[in-house]
Amino acid sequence: MKKAVYFLPVLIAILYTSCESPNKEEVGTAYYQEAYRPAIHFSPEANWMNDPNGMVYYEGEYHLFYQYYPDSTVWGTMHWGHAISTDLLHWEHLPVALFPDELGLIFSGSAVIDWNNTSGLQDGEHPPMIAIFTQHLMAGEKAGRNDFQVQSIAYSNDKGRSWTMYEGNPVIPNPGIRDFRDPKVFWHEDSEKWIMIFAAGDRVKLYNSPNLIDWEFLSDFGKSLGAHGGVWECPDLFKLQTQTGESHWVMLVSINPGGPNGGSATQYFVGDFDGQTFNTEQPETKWLDYGRDNYAGVTWSDIPEKDGRRLFIGWMSNWDYAQVVPTHKWRSAMTLPRSLHLVNKDGDHLVTSRPVRELEQLEQTGLSIQNVILEEEQLFSINYADELQIPITAPFRTQIVIDANKTTGADYGLLLRNSENDVYRLSIRNNRLFSDRRASGLVDFEARFATQEHLSGTFQPDAEGKITLDIFLDKSSIELFVNNGEVVITDLLFPTGFNFYNEAYLYTLDGNLHFDSMQTNYLQSIWSNPPDTE
Repeated sequence: MKKAVYFLPVLIAILYTSCESPNKEEVGTAYYQEAYRPAIHFSPEANWMNDPNGMVYYEGEYHLFYQYYPDSTVWGTMHWGHAISTDLLHWEHLPVALFPDELGLIFSGSAVIDWNNTSGLQDGEHPPMIAIFTQHLMAGEKAGRNDFQVQSIAYSNDKGRSWTMYEGNPVIPNPGIRDFRDPKVFWHEDSEKWIMIFAAGDRVKLYNSPNLIDWEFLSDFGKSLGAHGGVWECPDLFKLQTQTGESHWVMLVSINPGGPNGGSATQYFVGDFDGQTFNTEQPETKWLDYGRDNYAGVTWSDIPEKDGRRLFIGWMSNWDYAQVVPTHKWRSAMTLPRSLHLVNKDGDHLVTSRPVRELEQLEQTGLSIQNVILEEEQLFSINYADELQIPITAPFRTQIVIDANKTTGADYGLLLRNSENDVYRLSIRNNRLFSDRRASGLVDFEARFATQEHLSGTFQPDAEGKITLDIFLDKSSIELFVNNGEVVITDLLFPTGFNFYNEAYLYTLDGNLHFDSMQTNYLQSIWSNPPDTE
């Protein structure tokens, strides 16, 4: 048994002198090495990005399209940016895929592989890749009309490398609804039809089609269910199976504002879909992520059956402050890719989020420790960068198993610090997580970024009395998954002067903290040298 030796009142003034902070004058020159540039998350090479769009898998490639403004680092004339990956980790940037035309800007949507050429748009050996998206006519909005958003399609016959706008757009005109957007499409086997779900103000609408071109209205959902603190956006609908083989349909709906801790967030509903209507008996609002920075996430289409996962990624920001975060060459990143699972727990159905297994490929040297007891007001270091001769700016993953039966403390958790005396605290109190970034570094760029500590829903130890924490720390974010993702928190962090948190501790303020094991691994960057432009 190894016991902690540092006490909280003393360590407030103690730093790792062997770890030198990065020189801010040297930051920002190398490819993907700018200040706050994520090392293990997708971000655009330059300029503004928001919602993930059009995620689809085909012939070994994960396609990620995204809301993109190529001329500025703030929101503007929306295009679809494009990147591909063979492992969900390392991304190749491709040229912009979709450009605005006379029908408007290219807003959020989805993409599918039309395997049976139901659309008749195939030209060549590959089944057409069909993008379905909202077009937003700025002139119509400025004129005060309500019909300035419509649903359109585009198609590619070369694996997403080039795109043609369908000449019959829009495929769904606007009936006079101001917020009429973000279509997600999938093939429904039982009805042998394409299903489209999209947001319409305070609800979602469901349509079907035999060919992705001719659409028929089916039903509405959600006017009096779920959270309604803001406009509904970016829905998704898919089937998941529990660990006991029970199947249900899951609907994701993002909302802005109205999240559980302010601003943007994503709620979900568990129910059933018969090809025409979605129904749920879920009485309360459930949130996919309690952090402030996971929004507009949807899932990949056409993941092979042999893989079987429902893969998800979200925009790692919040509309409360997204356009003023302290990055300069680019703005915004995506969350880590995650797999979604349906868990039956205590008679309730939960959608859990877990970091994808591919992330293990990034793990480098680390340390493993077992059976540690922290007594009241003690700290235990979990950051070994100096000992392992790893740069202190390297992101890391820590997996901790806490024995709740032997833990008597009511306030314990994770503490991050740096040489600027920035402090971020992630606490567990009464089976809830509390994320406190009020003193985490740069926080005053927008009044709503760090006005208060925010909290998660409740969780319980597993059947053996264990609480498992899986923590990913990148250069400007933290993501925490509790008990295989039953509760998740994703938050942005901007340490002062670009100084990464070179101190990371477990702590307890009252009573003891007993953890069975802890594994800390440093993670390789997913970005290498810039592409050869010669």
